[in-house]
Amino acid sequence: QVQVVESGGGLVQAGDSLRLTCAASGRTFSTYTMGWFRQAPGKEREFVAAISRNGDATSYAASVKGRFTISRGNAKNTMYLQMISLKPEDTAVYYCAARLGLRSLMAYEYDYWGQGTQVTVSS
Repeated sequence: QVQVVESGGGLVQAGDSLRLTCAASGRTFSTYTMGWFRQAPGKEREFVAAISRNGDATSYAASVKGRFTISRGNAKNTMYLQMISLKPEDTAVYYCAARLGLRSLMAYEYDYWGQGTQVTVSS
């Protein structure tokens, strides 16, 4: 089992950058595929990005590709989401998630979730 905690959210202006961090504890971090999801008010939780166990493969939602970068540091049990050129439509609660299988875009396939961190982008 793994526990994950997100941090780094905040209020920024359109065009700004922000880096989210997901800190993991528990079972060996490197055995988990990791993902970022987000949920805006009144909307369903949506996929943002995912990264393989050793970090050599990544996936992104079309809406963030080219602006967001997912990475991980297995030695530090940490995953990151670097976000640039933020837009008001990026406003949401961002969640870190972990699963033992391969990379997935589907939230229901992830087994462990954090509490989320709020990102608000003003225009």
